Amino acid sequence: MTVSKKQQEPKKQGRIRKILNVLGPGLITGASDDDPSGIATYSQAGAQFGYSTLWTALLSFPLMAAVQGMCARIGIITAQGLTVTLRQHYPKAVLYLMLLFSFPAITLNIGADIQSMGAVAHMLIPSVSPVVFCVALTIVLMLVIIKFPYQKIAMILKWLCISLLLYIAVPFMVHQNWWVVLKHTVVPDIQMNKEFISILVALLGTTISPYLFFWQATMEAEDIKHKKQKLVVDKQVLTEMKLDVNFGMLFSNLVMFFIILTAAAVLFKAGKHSISTVEEAAAALQPLAGKLTYWLFGIGVLGTGLLAIPVLAGSQSYMLAETFGWKAGLDKTFPQAKGFYISIIFSLLVGLGLNFIGITPIQALLYTAILYGLTAPVLIAIILHIGNNKKIMKSRTNSKLSNILGGLTLLLMTAAAVALIWFQFH
Repeated sequence: MTVSKKQQEPKKQGRIRKILNVLGPGLITGASDDDPSGIATYSQAGAQFGYSTLWTALLSFPLMAAVQGMCARIGIITAQGLTVTLRQHYPKAVLYLMLLFSFPAITLNIGADIQSMGAVAHMLIPSVSPVVFCVALTIVLMLVIIKFPYQKIAMILKWLCISLLLYIAVPFMVHQNWWVVLKHTVVPDIQMNKEFISILVALLGTTISPYLFFWQATMEAEDIKHKKQKLVVDKQVLTEMKLDVNFGMLFSNLVMFFIILTAAAVLFKAGKHSISTVEEAAAALQPLAGKLTYWLFGIGVLGTGLLAIPVLAGSQSYMLAETFGWKAGLDKTFPQAKGFYISIIFSLLVGLGLNFIGITPIQALLYTAILYGLTAPVLIAIILHIGNNKKIMKSRTNSKLSNILGGLTLLLMTAAAVALIWFQFH
């Protein structure tokens, strides 16, 4: 008995809806990692070294998935954010040290993203000043974050993830030697010089960022509370979490891969080896790859900025609220969680203020990378400890594979932090 196309369509729609329901915090976390600051770093890697850094996307995927998976499991099992777990089970000095380094880094990251979005919007519509765009975008973000509850914001962020697909399309618009691309993807090409090691450190710091650890754990806890699931987490919940996180990190690394590929195929081949900002990358593409490529790249920057900034500001405010016991939650109204929302507004305004005090996006990114580089190894070590702590995680401690990948991530991020400090003085 054959099934008609009309009968098959509802089943397909049901499967798609089911997948979309499973995809949530992991997808948003992964996609927000490809913010305008990250795009600038990926573009510089491709422009400066061609295809030589493509393999980093393959390497960082399992490492990101392992660390974010641990954070997600902590959020689900404890039904609270990573900050609360740190506050309850570790010395306060550790928590305050994390806040001391994280807050300036996140604020600088927000500022760099706002400036990049304003500059790219001005390139697409030259009649409007970049400053006007920056102010307008900041106001829009404030209104959306304050007005809409968490589930609506999560749905908006999911749809904004579509903007990242633009970067996957761009490399297919120019000629590629796919055999060379494959070779550089699977065979590491390491150059032992300051410039190459610096870009490797930047790529690691951009993809494995501490604010993502806090956001992932908190959003999983929010999801559990919203769905009103029991604290006894069954196997299906953890399986769905793994699917969500792995898909989100894969998506993030695919976008990273294709942005490096675009810059290598277009900018590096044309001799354009220096890209300081994301708008430079977009502007350089236009005469070399055509106006459509330029527009796709620019629109993608705006979409990723609108996706990433709520995650950056939200993670910072959750950290602050969870540290001092304020009421917090994107599902709460402004009167219900004044401190939480005021801290979001403050971080956006301070980020916007970087436009007017002379800190350029590239300087903000440098300071951000240093602060992230110093905090990431310590946080990863703590996350590994929490993940194996039976007092906190009960029977849901880390698997052997998670510990191996987490340990490898810790070693690489520690080496990156040491290299980062070394290159600042040498």
